[in-house]
Amino acid sequence: MTAPPVVAGGAPPVVVGGDAAAGFTLIEVIVALVLFALIALAGVAMLDTILGVQHRTDGQLDRLGDLERAMFVVSRDFEAIADAPLVGSSGGVAFNRHAATGPAIVIRYDRVGTILRRSQNGRQQRMLDGVTALQWRYYAVGTGWQSRWPATDKQAQLWPAAVELDLTLAPTAGGLGGTLRRIVDLPARPLPPIAVTP
Repeated sequence: MTAPPVVAGGAPPVVVGGDAAAGFTLIEVIVALVLFALIALAGVAMLDTILGVQHRTDGQLDRLGDLERAMFVVSRDFEAIADAPLVGSSGGVAFNRHAATGPAIVIRYDRVGTILRRSQNGRQQRMLDGVTALQWRYYAVGTGWQSRWPATDKQAQLWPAAVELDLTLAPTAGGLGGTLRRIVDLPARPLPPIAVTP
């Protein structure tokens, strides 16, 4: 290849198609870096959104699991009620339930602060957090729902036909809150032995 002609009194001409066209200019490099930074920023924002949704979903699943466990225990206790008086108000209820072996177990439910508490033979158990209000109601056939049991002397020898628990739940990190209601049907209470005629 021959050298380019030299023009008198001037710089050599620019060679087209040679090594000078093989690189990037500073502006091209800056534009490429800006585009890469924008793509990386969008990726980080999307990842943050996904992690936030996962965190909220995990919180909701944990809360749903706690609610399901608490309501299962409440239903199981009432379904295994033993032949003894049930005493309840709008704020709490106490009764006996059958045990696998041995004497009946004394069960009590009440609210302490924002905790639904269950007591079993005096041993306290934290059932559910975030309870801002609680109400128990008792269904008597012919009378309907009432806020305490027994409300009459006749009811002292009976059980309610059903028990209702209304919980008001504070919103959690997962966004779950509101009112939860559980109604449990009770079996008919056996007549006391003195009422059974031979």
